[in-house]
Amino acid sequence: MIDETTTDGTPEEEPQAAAETPEPTEAPEAEAAAEQPVSEEAAPAVTAEGETDDEDETDETPRVKPAIPGADLEVDIVEEGADPFSGESDEDSEDGSEDDDLVDHGPITTTIELAADARYRATGKRKTAVARVTLKPGTGKYTINGKDVDAYFPRATLQRVLRQPLEVVALEEKVDVVAAIHGGGVAAQAGALRHGVSRALLEADPQLRAELKRRGFLTRDARVKERKKAGLKKARKRPQFSKR
Repeated sequence: MIDETTTDGTPEEEPQAAAETPEPTEAPEAEAAAEQPVSEEAAPAVTAEGETDDEDETDETPRVKPAIPGADLEVDIVEEGADPFSGESDEDSEDGSEDDDLVDHGPITTTIELAADARYRATGKRKTAVARVTLKPGTGKYTINGKDVDAYFPRATLQRVLRQPLEVVALEEKVDVVAAIHGGGVAAQAGALRHGVSRALLEADPQLRAELKRRGFLTRDARVKERKKAGLKKARKRPQFSKR
């Protein structure tokens, strides 16, 4: 064999053998897991896309359609000719029963026993009107400042307002009303008269307070016209602003 020499004349060194890398030994746990057989149920087959091929565990229940919001509500249709504000439902009308929460505006029973010489006096107010009222046994006649109610309050709306307290206690034909009113307009005087009659009824029977209070007959309506301010056209209306 001819020794190969380099250009310098020195013999060429043989290449060192590549160091053999030791093969990694498997862990004892990995070996134990590899030796155990894998059952078909425990490890389902994996497809190429990464999905498991588990045909036995597919959900066969049909899909439930989501409920529509408000589907359980009943359609509220008002029949022709029916009163939508009567407060009575169709079920109540069929059964003949009434709702206990509804306010009954009918007349109430009272135990007032008016003597022949009985007089009940009170003062009613509304805005700037003041009414001094006297109740006495009679036939339901109203005398206001010496005039009949039809002549003093020709408007049917005002007459209905001032008759409300006696109609509630069913004494509209058993009591006469004599009143002296001053101040305010006709609407305010009618409200003051109703207030005075209601307070006079309490003098006759204090047990009527809850019923009259619930209907608002004893409430002093203090809403008055706000006074005019200096520099303004009215209470709050200002003059129009002009920049130029």
